[in-house]
Amino acid sequence: MNAPLTVSALRPGTQIDGVFACTRKDRLLSRAGTPYLALELRDRTGTVQARAFRDADVLAGRFERGDLVRVAGRVERFRDELQIEVAAIARANPADADPAAFLPSAYRDLDELDGFLEHLAREVFDPGLKALLADLFSDAELRAAWRRAPCTRAGHHAYLGGLLEHTVAVATLAQEVCLLHVKLDSDLLIAAALVHDVGKTREFTYGAEFGVSEEGRLLGHVQIGAQLLAQRAARIPQLPQERLLALLHCVLSHHGPDTAPGRRFASPEALALARVNALDASVKGALEHGLNPTFGP
Repeated sequence: MNAPLTVSALRPGTQIDGVFACTRKDRLLSRAGTPYLALELRDRTGTVQARAFRDADVLAGRFERGDLVRVAGRVERFRDELQIEVAAIARANPADADPAAFLPSAYRDLDELDGFLEHLAREVFDPGLKALLADLFSDAELRAAWRRAPCTRAGHHAYLGGLLEHTVAVATLAQEVCLLHVKLDSDLLIAAALVHDVGKTREFTYGAEFGVSEEGRLLGHVQIGAQLLAQRAARIPQLPQERLLALLHCVLSHHGPDTAPGRRFASPEALALARVNALDASVKGALEHGLNPTFGP
């Protein structure tokens, strides 16, 4: 058996036997009227088209779009593009590959971003908020999910580590706003910026593509995050109820006044968080996808 190759290393004539993400699966008919499968396969290095002409219907029953698949076949050149002629394909054994190996990932160093996250948390001096952040950041499972999650599936920061990158950016912007507007409650705003998207740690699933968990589909990351924060706050005796409510209001309204309870901001900090969140999301989206007036956080 040949060693698996990355998409970027494929050459005409190469025999392959490896695991890829299946991001397209169409059953088509040839000019002769016989069915074949038109596929798109992906790994972190790129995508390649693939075709299965023999036993198409049998092979189609062995996997679905969005699966990680084990593929055997041969690379050919077709109309000046590489294409895999598939001899065999089936859903991969989960032990064969980590889905994260097939998903786009952040260019920035995650350890560096983690360091920035912890630095920003040290800028919060309110005893209750500081204790809540310490409780969250000391949870190894939660921190691992924070490093892994994207921020969106196809919008801004749509890659592994995107959530951590966006969180650091929003909290950094919040800190700068506090330097410019000294009447803002910097402890509240920076703490809210650090946790505003914590619900996204439970919003996604990971396969050939980013999916949405059942919890994410039914509740959404804002409600998930508010519930998570309320649960954690229950074991922080030095966090007064009114302080927790102020934090939760910022989190619940960080997508703008229309999403806020009462359809309005109840504090300058909530307004500031919504604005810096939208700023980072919009600028990042423009850099990644081009200027689009409909693009938002």
